[in-house]
Amino acid sequence: MAQTTLDVKGMHCGHCKMSVTNALKELDGVSNVSVNLEKGKAVVEYDETKVQFSKMKEAVEEQGYDVVGQN
Repeated sequence: MAQTTLDVKGMHCGHCKMSVTNALKELDGVSNVSVNLEKGKAVVEYDETKVQFSKMKEAVEEQGYDVVGQN
């Protein structure tokens, strides 16, 4: 398992947090998601053989938020 932190812009409330969490959890290979609304971060644990950053970014952006970086 690997872990990455996505920098997400545009989240303002609990609904935003839930939208990002659910979008990432629906991806095959993602095992855990923890979103910090105040910091604009989403920590994702995933199987790198099943899902890549580009898919995570796309899933979040489809919800209307911007992924501006990855750590």
